[in-house]
Amino acid sequence: MAIADVQEYTHLTDEEVEQLGRELDELRAQVEESRSDHDAAYIYTMIKIQRRLAAAGRATMVASAWNRRTRVPGTILGGTMLGLAKILENMEIGHNVMHGQWDWMNDPEVHSSNWEWDTAQPAEQWKHSHNYVHHQFTNVLGYDNDIGYGILRMAREQKWNPFNLGQPVYNAMLAALFQWGVALHDLDIEAIRKMEKDPKVMKKQLKQIWRKGRRQAAKDYLFFPLLSGPAFATTAAGNAYANVMRNLWAYVIIFCGHFPDGALHFTEEEVENESRAEWYLRQMLGSANFEGGPLLHIMSGNLGYQIEHHLYPDLPSNRYAEISVRVKELCAKYELPYTIGPLHKQYGQALRTIMKLSLPNRFTESNRSYDREVVEQEVPRGRKTDAQLGSRRLETGSYSARATA
Repeated sequence: MAIADVQEYTHLTDEEVEQLGRELDELRAQVEESRSDHDAAYIYTMIKIQRRLAAAGRATMVASAWNRRTRVPGTILGGTMLGLAKILENMEIGHNVMHGQWDWMNDPEVHSSNWEWDTAQPAEQWKHSHNYVHHQFTNVLGYDNDIGYGILRMAREQKWNPFNLGQPVYNAMLAALFQWGVALHDLDIEAIRKMEKDPKVMKKQLKQIWRKGRRQAAKDYLFFPLLSGPAFATTAAGNAYANVMRNLWAYVIIFCGHFPDGALHFTEEEVENESRAEWYLRQMLGSANFEGGPLLHIMSGNLGYQIEHHLYPDLPSNRYAEISVRVKELCAKYELPYTIGPLHKQYGQALRTIMKLSLPNRFTESNRSYDREVVEQEVPRGRKTDAQLGSRRLETGSYSARATA
């Protein structure tokens, strides 16, 4: 069930909502003013570790390929290191760099306008679908295409059709091939199906995806396997293993931050004339965190602090842990939920939703236990056009029209 009026749902007055916004603005200012060489050293260290992991993984696969006894174990070890490198690059480095978290350093190497990540989706298309659309309209039905990625029915308000019976299969395929699912994300498949997509824009986007996907495939399944000589197929398999490892991990982390029971959905009425303070409030209610140690948070791009990331997507990810302390205090002060739980629990709830919503609503009950006014109405899948979406909030990260050029 979707929320039509967040303020009414939370029982906060106009003054309380605006005061919450001011306190969150103050927290942002404090972090911005305290950014230092320590933060710069963090991202440079992550990049150094990632590149060494990738080099070690590829070198291990190539070196072990020339001996039959070491070929398979070397491929497994090398593929694992390469998979970890891809996870680190996608989650903690690429995702966060492209949000503009390190633009304040004025270093071209880690600037959002220059980074092209190690995955199939072109960076500019990702910045459009993710920074511009998703972070501005998080979990708003009819706006945010991340609700199901155009494949899965993730809200009871989304119209059911027999196609949804295959959700368990689509979900498994999306997880294993996640980088390719994300690569097609900005195309807006639903708009194409309804013949509402501008053919010229679609053609330009497809060309860009083809060029990027071709480079990725050539690198992982042609160039590096050729260096292995007679073990070409084994090394190609090792690279495939690394990609699937990264795909599964990225899929789980992202679903844990957006689809556990406590992450709310909203109707389009909620974003009409939405103030900055109300945007903050919606981000807090539409996201979910998971618990874990420092290593887990690094390998997840610090998206275990998804609430903090949605409040401040352009602040350095290594600061989210300290920011979370203050956000929890504000949630307690204003009697707001702070959705958090173990990783396995958060994903389990998301998976349960996927399975249940493969069936019509009449066969299932809502997992939500709201005791305040909610709206359950049918909304179309997909998202509105850019013209209908409106202006982007500055904190959601950079985006340029090159995404469709």
